[in-house]
Amino acid sequence: MKNFDIAIVGGGVLGTSISYWISNLYDLNVCVIDKESDVAKHTSGRNTGVVHTPFYLDPVKKKIFAKSAYLSNELWKKLANKTHTPWNEVGTIEIALDEKQHKTLEKYKKWGIQNGVSENNLTLLDSNEVKQKEKNVVCHSGLFCKSDISTDYTRLTQEVKKISIQNSTEFIFEKNILSFDNNDDIQINFQDNSSIKCNYLINCSGGNSLDIAKQFGLLETFSDLHFRGEYWIADSAYANLVNTNIYSVARHPEFPFLDPHWIKRANGTSEIGPNAVPVPTPETYDGFVTDIPSTISKLGDILTGGAKKLFLNPEFLSLITHEFRSSLSKDAMVERVMNFIPKLQSSYFTKKGTSGIRTPVISPDGNFVPDVIEREGHNSFHIVNYNSPGATGAPAFSALVIKKLQNKGILKNSISQKNTLWNFDSIIEQI
Repeated sequence: MKNFDIAIVGGGVLGTSISYWISNLYDLNVCVIDKESDVAKHTSGRNTGVVHTPFYLDPVKKKIFAKSAYLSNELWKKLANKTHTPWNEVGTIEIALDEKQHKTLEKYKKWGIQNGVSENNLTLLDSNEVKQKEKNVVCHSGLFCKSDISTDYTRLTQEVKKISIQNSTEFIFEKNILSFDNNDDIQINFQDNSSIKCNYLINCSGGNSLDIAKQFGLLETFSDLHFRGEYWIADSAYANLVNTNIYSVARHPEFPFLDPHWIKRANGTSEIGPNAVPVPTPETYDGFVTDIPSTISKLGDILTGGAKKLFLNPEFLSLITHEFRSSLSKDAMVERVMNFIPKLQSSYFTKKGTSGIRTPVISPDGNFVPDVIEREGHNSFHIVNYNSPGATGAPAFSALVIKKLQNKGILKNSISQKNTLWNFDSIIEQI
């Protein structure tokens, strides 16, 4: 049985970045565990690929996420340039469809400046100015952010993994965790009857993170829901109808329902989406039932946890019905985007894009938790509800996790950095 100083559960962009920092700053035996064959197989690789500028994040309520996103732009850029990963400055126009939404754009511009974004990088546009930039976009007004980037987070996460391996991290793939024996150390038991031990465990397993935290006796009164976001790819003849990312102001910010986007991907395709369809597991990328036991288990959570209160909310149920419609009907999805790109037709989209799943956490009182949750056990640290723009901010946010573990005395006696891809001290000073 192998023994590790630290085991990281979750090979997404966050877990891989945490492994980079630990292996770069310490001489410790570190492993990353994931049930897939490589890193970034789920949310980290199933997203829009946008490196977000944090103009839409509340600088008080989302301070750490905003700062992490702001600082990580240059960190990802450095890695992308070094590894020849796509880095396309496509920009984003957040559009308003009426005066009320325009007030939100004015607020977003103020937030962006407070979050460190240059005022020259955020321009409020009236409807004519938006049309001059994108002739096929119809709206009341827009907020143009020129620095939003289209990249490939799967490739970037794989490059971070390579460096982490060079620093002696061991990646343990294709291992499904069955249980934990938590004593002075932690024994991690896998479904193939093998086991490893570690002195300390870091849980950053995305859609499974709450379930793992509960196995350590944490966050037991919280619940979660899994929402699949689906996309349709524009046929190549129509991919350049709009050449900028177009986002629309969220009409229901208290719920995790994203209003529709037009996205320019790093591979040159254009896509519309997403919706937010409830599914039973964080890997239900197609259909609605993957297996009966998982579905029954999730229904049990909904009927007994804080999520039950959500399903008694008529507004929430109405939105759920709307989202299901856009999943079952391509026409319904396209109609949503035609509100601001009226030239679109359903026939322009003949292939589905890559679907992804968000897993927001629900508090005991039945509300969606707006920010990341961090909980410490006596020999474990759990990061739950790490949602968008999580991939954007992962390099800086993971450095902050390391600093917290240093402050708690979990990580001691750091060494000089083994490589200089990203500078730890500089990030911590700025964040």
